[in-house]
Amino acid sequence: MTKVSIVVPTVGRASLHDLLKRLKEQLPRNGNGVEVIVVDDSASRRGPAAARNEGWHKATGEWVVFLDDDVLPGYTWWHYLQEDLDQPPDVAGVQGQIVVPNGHRQTDWSANTQRLSAAAWATADMAYRRSALQAVGGFDERFPRAYREDADLAFRVRRAAGRLVLGRRRTVHPVRQESRWISLKTQRGNADDALLRRLYGPGWQRRLSVPCGRRPVHFLTTAALLTMAVPRWRKPAMLVWAATTAEFASTRKRNAPGEPLPSLIATSVLIPPLAVAYWLRGWWTHRKTPRWR
Repeated sequence: MTKVSIVVPTVGRASLHDLLKRLKEQLPRNGNGVEVIVVDDSASRRGPAAARNEGWHKATGEWVVFLDDDVLPGYTWWHYLQEDLDQPPDVAGVQGQIVVPNGHRQTDWSANTQRLSAAAWATADMAYRRSALQAVGGFDERFPRAYREDADLAFRVRRAAGRLVLGRRRTVHPVRQESRWISLKTQRGNADDALLRRLYGPGWQRRLSVPCGRRPVHFLTTAALLTMAVPRWRKPAMLVWAATTAEFASTRKRNAPGEPLPSLIATSVLIPPLAVAYWLRGWWTHRKTPRWR
């Protein structure tokens, strides 16, 4: 049987216990052919990219399977994983199917988590040949968050090591409890998008299979907000700002009907300038980053 290394980076979430318990119920009792490597990043907080690199460098398996510490493999996960990894040599990676349970109260955060079920090559459950990771040097540790580091790796692997395919194994990704202001914190990911833009140039989202998002509209909203300081342009700028902000809040409400209205309105006002500020910060930080060849 193919030797498999399962790497789990963790920041100390309680969900890690349930994940390891589920694995223990399925993995061979004698441990033959599989190893589980948990990388504790709760103290150093280097980020998931650095923690996963530490894990796969310790791995001895032909295949390295990355699992997040807040997922729960299905009851047949190990059975189907073995089938998933029975691939021709030109396949460098196999993604598991991510299932996000629908909650009774659809909030903005749960709607955001739901997008993982359609994400391409998400490392919530992603297996790579160790040789493929070696070929590209693993994860880029300039990505400090659990955001875009998996898309970046998948692109480089596809260019250098082989195809990526979707497997049959299923993994549940529950919706974590988060503050109603979590959408403001997640805007820091715009700095990572700026790094990708520097690395891969125009069209990076298409190349990396990443959704386009609303950043162009956020730039328009922020420009209108700043233009309101100019007396002669105040009225038209205010109309543009009000229209784009109202449309943004309305869209979010449709997608997350359970989100409390006060926080939804407040975050809809704050997100556009925050997103733009983080993008500009990332652009400035990585302004001398050379283009990927």
